[in-house]
Amino acid sequence: MERVIDAPSNDLVRAYIKTMGAELRTYRGKVPPHMFSQWGLPMAAAGLSGVPYPIMKIVNGGCRMEVREHLPAGEPLEVTTQLVDIDDDGRRAVMHQVITTGRVGREPSVIAHLYPIVVYGERKGGEKRERPRVAEDARELEVFDIAPSDAVDFAMLTGDFNPIHWLKPYAKISGFDSTILHGFASMSWAIEGVQRHLYGGEAAVRVCDARFVRPMALPARVGLYVSEEREGGERDVWMGESPGGLAYMKATMSA
Repeated sequence: MERVIDAPSNDLVRAYIKTMGAELRTYRGKVPPHMFSQWGLPMAAAGLSGVPYPIMKIVNGGCRMEVREHLPAGEPLEVTTQLVDIDDDGRRAVMHQVITTGRVGREPSVIAHLYPIVVYGERKGGEKRERPRVAEDARELEVFDIAPSDAVDFAMLTGDFNPIHWLKPYAKISGFDSTILHGFASMSWAIEGVQRHLYGGEAAVRVCDARFVRPMALPARVGLYVSEEREGGERDVWMGESPGGLAYMKATMSA
């Protein structure tokens, strides 16, 4: 699917930047690349309309975002989405979608690989997989106090009104203790936290490969943790309870 959309309004972009904890100067004349969910998810949902799974049970398994150049503010955007693959093991289906965004008639500026998951069968016997944890030697950058209202704010900014994010009774029926934060919200907060603490507030992160490994029930007090930078410029990033504690998100980022 391919579509040209109007430029996101300046008011919407400013509100999104502030909600994600960035400064307006970071994105002067630019649209945050991780804002792609605002225009990309409706197309992604349309692209899944024919799959033989209960769409309302979809959860966000992860996202790899690659920034080739920054999106300009005030210009129409060309957006494409494609369902690339489905990995179905008889109990759950992991889908792979690609969303690209860029200037009209140009090569894509932002490429996002999405991995929506639908669990539709019973868990088979055997040992449970160990849940990912924050590394013991990870360094804490920041602590976030995230309220249920933050999920509502993110839904209003992006249009992602899956009721598990804002309607507590529905979230409980779906198996969660409370409403849960959007995976894209945790990824965006993590990117901005890394940029704020490690890159002087500059829009420096070019690649973020994130897995959403545990639902974040709200309210939650969550730390942002990083590893030392490796050769090649990559570092591991976690949103989690504490060093050694359970992680909600595990990512690798590079500038």
